[in-house]
Amino acid sequence: MTPHPHPLPRGEATAIARAFLPARWWHNRWHYHYARLKLGSDPLYPGVLEALRDTHAPLLDLGCGLGLLAHALRRAGLALPYRGVDNDARKIARAREAARAAALPQVAFEVQDLAAGLPAHRGSVALLDVLQFVPPAAQPAILDGAIAMLTPGAKLVIRTGLDDGSRRARITRGMDAFSRLLGWMNAGPQRYPDPDALQARFAAAGLHAEFAPLHGRTPFNNWRIVATRP
Repeated sequence: MTPHPHPLPRGEATAIARAFLPARWWHNRWHYHYARLKLGSDPLYPGVLEALRDTHAPLLDLGCGLGLLAHALRRAGLALPYRGVDNDARKIARAREAARAAALPQVAFEVQDLAAGLPAHRGSVALLDVLQFVPPAAQPAILDGAIAMLTPGAKLVIRTGLDDGSRRARITRGMDAFSRLLGWMNAGPQRYPDPDALQARFAAAGLHAEFAPLHGRTPFNNWRIVATRP
């Protein structure tokens, strides 16, 4: 499984972002511009779509933010049921509005603090740019909880920076901290996962895991990890 090296084409990114346009032209268009830039510059979504294309299990998106993955899934013709949770109530409210505007079927959003516990779920799980923002003491419980949700053939898809001592890792930490200063993230980076520890955790759970870089043309140390339940 090879991650797609490019982000979504500009036309597709713009089409999805239109769901985030405000009702009045003079209202704030920040979420529209963010969605268009994120979708059109980050290879995250094509990489996740590729990983999920051969499974129909319901998907739980932990730390879903604005719910861009739901839009990318439906745009790509993937109809698996989707539920997104995030601890930022403002983002969840905006995600619901955009999902209604785009008439996305079988999509739901809820406010949930992952550090306090995970919702009940059986199927596939996405953890995209989340682990590094969770307190270190809570990371193992989240990973183990997500692993326990996997049904046969389902997948745990993670995008995260890794603690590998690289220059990209330092740049990633700086940008994550800057996002917190800007107010876009409501938590700063805590601890980036160790790749060997992740691989050992998946092996102990009987999962087949694949690690591949997913930074595209960005300077960040982003990796896609796909762990599959046989």
